Amino acid sequence: MRLEMPAGNGFADMVFLPKRASSNPALVLELKWDKTAEGAINQIKRKSYVSSLKEYRGNILLVGINYEKKNKIHECRIEKFEL
Repeated sequence: MRLEMPAGNGFADMVFLPKRASSNPALVLELKWDKTAEGAINQIKRKSYVSSLKEYRGNILLVGINYEKKNKIHECRIEKFEL
């Protein structure tokens, strides 16, 4: 069963929060099939998925991943997000 985290105007596919004592960033991840990694990042921004982390104090990375079913090729884009 796959659950999505409510965030802004929709649901983020995955959100990873580090332990409080960790210096690792939080991740907001959007997965796409047969689209683009750039489009996944744009969706995160357009739908304000990061708004679910308004109480979080630390670095945030936006991660967009696209997988082409036919060619079995994937692309990934990672971007820092500034609150």
